[in-house]
Amino acid sequence: MSTDHPPKPTRRHLERPSKEQIKLLPSFDALPLQHIHLLRTPADFAFALAQLRNEPFIGFDTESKPCFTSDAPRTGPHVLQFATRDKAFIVQLNANPPLDFLREVIESQRMVKVGFGLKSDRGPLQRKLGLKLGAAVDLASGIRRLGYKQAVGVRTAVAIALGRQLRKSKSATTSNWAATHLSDNQVQYAGEDAFAALAVFYALGMGDDQPI
Repeated sequence: MSTDHPPKPTRRHLERPSKEQIKLLPSFDALPLQHIHLLRTPADFAFALAQLRNEPFIGFDTESKPCFTSDAPRTGPHVLQFATRDKAFIVQLNANPPLDFLREVIESQRMVKVGFGLKSDRGPLQRKLGLKLGAAVDLASGIRRLGYKQAVGVRTAVAIALGRQLRKSKSATTSNWAATHLSDNQVQYAGEDAFAALAVFYALGMGDDQPI
């Protein structure tokens, strides 16, 4: 009797949608600017914390001033953003960052941070703020489970998981995130990144996953 085993079927990986294909999709339902809160005062931070404490999962992302030369010092992140399913909160990391607020949210094991590339955020958060990223889910794993081998960012993930086009402003992407005053365009961009990550998370049905 032959002991040979039949070859395992080759798993075919899915191709991520192209930029041209994404442009044909209907627009992602943007979070209104009035629902994106730039936190400045103690009352602002208290309001944001009360909202975030009610959520088991929160969208999370960071923004850094772009470096256009290889020898330019990397001092980011300069902006942190958190999102619930109907609000987003923007924190600028100036000379006096709100460490008590950030420590409770970032280091929390109960409020699970959801986003893309979160493992690469651990080092900068530790170096700049002395904070350790607590419970977190990197959405790249959820996309891989669908059969996509290539790494994807939030825009492609929105197209895959939601069938929508997340419009991203190039001028905001390359803007000065270390500026003292953020423009409405920057605030909208930052808030939507965190909000969209959470939308992808729920669309993928990842709510029962264990944190990384």
